[in-house]
Order: sequence, then C-alpha cells, then structure tokens
Amino acid sequence: MPIPTFTRPLAFLPPLLLLLAGCATTSTTPPARQAPADPVALSAALNRISWGVNTSTYQQVEKIGYSAWLERQLHPGAAVLPAAAQAQIDAMTISQKPLPQLVQELEQQRRDYDKAMVDDDAKKAAQRAYQQEMSRLAKEAATRSLLRDLYSPNQLQEQMTWFWMNHFNVHQGKSNLRVLVSDYEEQAIRPHALGKFRDLLAATLHHPAMIRYLDNEQNAANRINENYAREIMELHTLGVDGGYTQNDVQQLARILTGVGVNLGDKTPDVRRDKQSQYVRKGLFEFNPNRHDYGDKVFLGQTVKGRGLAEVDEALDRLSRSPATARYVSRKLAIYFVADEPPPQLVERMAARFQSSDGDIAAVLRTMFDAPEFTQSLGKKFKDPVHYVVSAVRLTYDDKIILNAGPMLGWLNRMAEPLYGRQTPDGYPLTASGWDSPGQMITRFEIAKAIGGGNAGLFKTEGTQPLEKVAFPQLANALYYQSLQTSLAPATRQALEQAASPQEWNTLLLSSPELMHR
Repeated sequence: MPIPTFTRPLAFLPPLLLLLAGCATTSTTPPARQAPADPVALSAALNRISWGVNTSTYQQVEKIGYSAWLERQLHPGAAVLPAAAQAQIDAMTISQKPLPQLVQELEQQRRDYDKAMVDDDAKKAAQRAYQQEMSRLAKEAATRSLLRDLYSPNQLQEQMTWFWMNHFNVHQGKSNLRVLVSDYEEQAIRPHALGKFRDLLAATLHHPAMIRYLDNEQNAANRINENYAREIMELHTLGVDGGYTQNDVQQLARILTGVGVNLGDKTPDVRRDKQSQYVRKGLFEFNPNRHDYGDKVFLGQTVKGRGLAEVDEALDRLSRSPATARYVSRKLAIYFVADEPPPQLVERMAARFQSSDGDIAAVLRTMFDAPEFTQSLGKKFKDPVHYVVSAVRLTYDDKIILNAGPMLGWLNRMAEPLYGRQTPDGYPLTASGWDSPGQMITRFEIAKAIGGGNAGLFKTEGTQPLEKVAFPQLANALYYQSLQTSLAPATRQALEQAASPQEWNTLLLSSPELMHR
C-alpha cells in the first residue's frame, strides 16, 4: 500500500480554500451504477445510507453482501453497540430514571425553592441549579444520539431517527422540554422510524414534548388553540399545498381539545358522566372536561363527537391521504436523493406509501432500488450533522470517543445543534441552508481539529480528565481501495503536496468530495 509523502510547507490554507469554494456545487464521484458493483460505487452507497462510510461498515458489507446489509438496515434487529459506547449510555441519568420520575423530581425541586427560599440570592442560585440540571439532561440526550450515530450497526435506523426528529421537530428551549427530548426521541421516534407512518404520527401526538411545544395543553373547548392542528397538517402530514382549509384547521383543533399533559400525581375531578373517557398514560392525559364533544366536519367528512376516538379517526384520515403520501415521500427524497428530487421518483414512492399503508421501510426500499437514487450518489451536500458525524466515523472508525462535547460544540457553531431548531419546520435539508462561506471556513477548522488529533474527543471532562492517544489514520486501506478513486485531480494534487500527516488529514476531511454524500 503506498504511503503519502509530505513535501510542502505547512501553510496550506490558500489552496484548501480553493477546494472549499467548490464544495456546494462540485461532485466528482464517478457516474454511479444501478448496483454498487465496484469499491467506489459501494462506498458511495454506504456513505448515503449510513451516517458515513468507514472501514468496519465497508468490511461488513464486503463480507455479507450489499443486498443482505441493506435488508438488515431496512428491518433491523436490536442494536448492539460496542461495550465502551454502551457503558457511556448506561451511565446516563436518562438511562437510569424513567421520564415521569425525572419530571416529578425536577418539578419538586422547582416548587421547593419557590416556597422555601426568601433570600433573593439563594433563590437565584437554586433556579440556576434547576436550569443547569435540565441542560445536563438535554446534553445527555444529544450525546446518546451521537454515540448511536457513530457506532450503532443500525445506521439507517439512526439516520431515520434524526430525520423524523427533524420532521416532527420540538425545541428544547421551551418550558421544560430539555427534560422531555430524551424520552421523545427514545419512545416516540426511534421505535417507529422504519415502521408505519400512522404509528409514528400517533406516537408524536401522544408525547408531552410535542403537546407542550405546540401548545395543545392550552387547547380546550371554547378556548381553542390552533397551533398544533395547523402544524400537523402543514408540516407533519398533508403539506402546505395538501388541500386543507382554515376551517379544517379549526375543526382539527376542536378534535384535539382535551389532549394535554399531566406532570403531577393527581387526577383531575372529571364529570361523572365522562369519567370512563379519562385517559392517563405516563405524562399524557386526555381530560374530557376540556374536550369539545360537538360533531365536526374535517376534510369533508363528519367526525362524531365522542372523545379521544375522534383523534384516532383524524389521524387515520391524515396518514392515509394521497397528499400525505406525496408530501412525506418528497421530503424523504430531498433528504436522501436531491434538493429537487425527480418527480417520477416521488410519485413511485408515494404510490408505495399508499399501497403499503405508510410502511416507511417499503417506501425507502423503492427509493434505494431506483436508478435516480444510484445516479445521485456523491452529489448530496452534507448538512452540519452529517458532516461532523461522517468525519468522525471515517477518521476513527470503531475507536470509541470519550467525549462528545467537541462534536456538540461544532454543531452549535454551525447552527444545527440537536433539538435546537426553534421553529416547528425543522432544519433545512437542502444545500442552500448550509453552504455559505462562513460555514465552509468552520468546516475547515473542524477538519483541522480532527485531522490533527487535537479535537478533544478522547479527553474526558471533569477535574481529573482522562485522555487517550488517538492520532487519526485516514491514509488507510479504505482510502486506497475506494475513496481515492472518487477524488478529483485537484484534490489529489493538494493531498500530494501535503507537508505532514496532519495536513494530509485536514485536506482530505475538508475536500469537496467529503462535503457530499
């Protein structure tokens, strides 16, 4: 195997910036084939379906075959993470305490300092401690997500978990959502990420994170709040052009009255004739006292007023609408294929969505088997999360990081922190949201930190940090077997002129080719 030689002085920023200038528009991966029949095509397919190709994934696919690997991705078993990664997750508070217990402990803490403390400074200190604990729990959730993205064998499931977290977006900064996001991802999103869309939609509706984020706990008979009803149709199902009207928004809001959250241990005093309709599951609550029991006309059909069953009827109608099939299929194609996906591909995906009753894995299979998907490989610009995760996966393979803090910091710098999108539309999935010159400079700085081995990924936090030596070895068999062939002549020339292994790593990680998937 050839070893790179380093001949040029270390001042490599100008030529690298020339490479970065073409990142958003340049794709030099050779024309893709219908099936990944050679190392370059195989690497490109894995780079798209996983969070980023690395040596261990590539070797696994070589061993069992691409078709068998893809089938495992579409219908995964339980994910077994490397012991060192799983140990980090097991040690987290969010792994050790169920959500109701976490919420009740924090609510009790908040009530205690509100009642007991009269000294302003002491009260402020207690409030800071409360806020810091919520932030710590949210950081645990984000760290767990990144560890799974890096090391889970179920790479497609983890990608789809991120996709649906973005599609059914909630913002951790509102109210106490920092406590709720870990359970929202774990219980509402991940189990349904490759299942039936109807189940996924229902799981998000029944989770306190969504109810609280979109204000449905304030939605009651004779005091309607339309926020959640509008976003369900505009962003979660039909799409803004899905054929619904303002009256449909109002009618769905009426259907959703009574759907709320109960963070305490007390049951409300429900009217005697409606007590059988009261529902409490975890922190989710349906309170008949707050429900509008009148009949509604939703999407042209009458919904008889009868309580929580109205919600199920509305979800059936929304999830099985042709408009939802088209909207969700197009969004999947934007994420996996192109910023402007081929309409004929979207139509085939939408048809499969309807014929399979919203089977997400079946829709993805239709997309992955399509020639349009194969032809798009290497051309989809990476958003910040994809860039950061794929760079660490490629650089360190299955060597387990000790500290996800640097990765979380990079995502903050590039304006895509996990659970950080304030508006319900989620982060943009197209290049225009992420390809500014400022973004490219930040990516170069990240590439330099990773490539030089100075990123801090293997240094624990705390007063007595533990640090493991982990110099990146990017000039490896995977590079020479598949990645090298996909590089443009300008990129190869820049790599040949690198003055040191650190510079070579930086040039590769910040090349136009590694900005795409």
